[in-house]
Amino acid sequence: MAFHQCLFLFSLLLCNCQAQIANLFNSAREVFANERIYDRNFQLNTEYDFIVVGAGSAGCVVANRLSENSKWTVLLLEAGGEENYFTDIPLLAPFQSSTRFNWDFATEPSNKHCLSLKNKRCNLPRGKAIGGTSVINFLLYSRGSKFDYNQWRDYGNSGWGYDDVLPYFKKSENSSQIVNRDSKYRGDFGPLCVEHSPFRTPLVEAFLKSGRDLGFKIGDPNGPSIIGFSRAQATMRSGRRCSAAKAYLRPILKRSNLYILSNARVTKILISQRRTTGVEFKINHTFYKVSAKKEVILSAGSINTPQLLMLSGVGPQKHLNKFNISVIKNLKVGYNLQDHVSLPYTFLINDSVTISDLGVQNPSDILNYWLNRNGPLTIPGGAEALAFVKTKLNKHLGDFPDLELVLGSGGFNGDLFGSLRKTFNFPNKLFRDIYGPILFSPAFSITTVLLQPKSRGRVRLKDGNSLSQPSIDLNYFADELDLHVMVEGFKHAKLIGESKQFRKYNSTFHTFTIPACTHLPKLSDKHTACLVRNLATTLGHQVGTCKMGPANDPDAVVDAELKVYGIRGLRVIDGSIMPNIIAGHPNSVIMMIAEKGSDIIKDAWK
Repeated sequence: MAFHQCLFLFSLLLCNCQAQIANLFNSAREVFANERIYDRNFQLNTEYDFIVVGAGSAGCVVANRLSENSKWTVLLLEAGGEENYFTDIPLLAPFQSSTRFNWDFATEPSNKHCLSLKNKRCNLPRGKAIGGTSVINFLLYSRGSKFDYNQWRDYGNSGWGYDDVLPYFKKSENSSQIVNRDSKYRGDFGPLCVEHSPFRTPLVEAFLKSGRDLGFKIGDPNGPSIIGFSRAQATMRSGRRCSAAKAYLRPILKRSNLYILSNARVTKILISQRRTTGVEFKINHTFYKVSAKKEVILSAGSINTPQLLMLSGVGPQKHLNKFNISVIKNLKVGYNLQDHVSLPYTFLINDSVTISDLGVQNPSDILNYWLNRNGPLTIPGGAEALAFVKTKLNKHLGDFPDLELVLGSGGFNGDLFGSLRKTFNFPNKLFRDIYGPILFSPAFSITTVLLQPKSRGRVRLKDGNSLSQPSIDLNYFADELDLHVMVEGFKHAKLIGESKQFRKYNSTFHTFTIPACTHLPKLSDKHTACLVRNLATTLGHQVGTCKMGPANDPDAVVDAELKVYGIRGLRVIDGSIMPNIIAGHPNSVIMMIAEKGSDIIKDAWK
């Protein structure tokens, strides 16, 4: 019997009234049900109007919007399987990186970053499921600054300024449950539900009051101004994860012109005389080819999309020649890789109001979640509140933060099951050295996030095998300004974590060092910089590898209509098209891109 089925029976024993048992059985229907709901009784045709590669945050949106036209047939291909009950539980987000829903990407070893992680590699969790990374991410909904999009426009991408993209943010979301939102900038009727967790620890109030004491506003970070402090907004519906698949696919499964195929790994884009004709994909050990009458839309994400393009002959000529791949179009595919680097800091307190892996096992909390969709299990990945701030190094005059601070309801020392260590590739010995003396002590965390990285990385092929993992170089801290901002971030985190609002919990920063940094004075800037180079890792926000730009931009891969330069019938619609990473969490932005991209396609085929 599966673990989740045992958990259901255990919970049943704890119920003591008819209503509770009825609610529990309703919850359990999905646990015991067959997970395959998307491609049952699937019959593959030889040709479709549109083929969408990747059923992630973008692909689900594109498949939905294109299939609104009943005259068009749409095939959606996804390499992964279907999400399950446990991907729905917000607090369990860190565990999802250890499941079949993760591609298990990792960076190449570097002498600039990830120095004390296993094999000097950063893990890069990316979703391999119908719903993509929206199935395994920490659910946070944050659009970034209006200056992000105005920059995109000013780079020569007409139609991508803030005023242009705002209607698509509003179209995609239903944020009617958000308290004190800026309603002029928010949507009420979109498929993607955005809510606060119904549960919060007292630490949230301390965090928000600390921000107010420092002169920051408390408000909606998804309005016109994002600098300030706020409760976390998350893609959830009534305490459960609202993935792109739940939002955009499940409501339309009865459309006869939409075909969804899971566990189908696309291995090549078929191109003849610079015209896209279809795709090749693999299920189990069998390869198939299918044709597209109108277009192929690549929505495979910022790692897989450039890999597929290069395997298909679209990419840097010298690099493709190395693997004897015939070059169809020489473009800077795989360049411009950007990410939000992050590092959590732990603060000890004298009150057990925090959340740890031990707390996840509390039977009453489990039952409360199963019956009421409430309690600690509804906290999105343990993240309760956010702050967007400008460090002294930020020279931008507008509302454009360079640093994010994320309040976590628990500390890294509570990682009993090792899910965080797995996610961040953190060595067990190093974990014991740093956190052994305070293992499971009440603690919270403040994670520093670099929002405007100057460093750029690259995705390359390792070989010409379509089933090989790509080579990923994030190139963190190649520009040392990024390192200096992270050092300033630590100062902000410590200032807040030890502020008077947290003093009532006797909050104390957990000071530590690691073997690579013992020669430096603790708490000095050089020591902090050393910790950052050794321990900082991804927030899972890789973007930019198929840059959108005008025809005179030598680094551009797609134009403002998301068409791949020099190839007819091929577009890229996902996070890889971002010229610059946004000062927020990209999931919502990727859905916006997909909403807008879908309208662009519809207009092109009127």
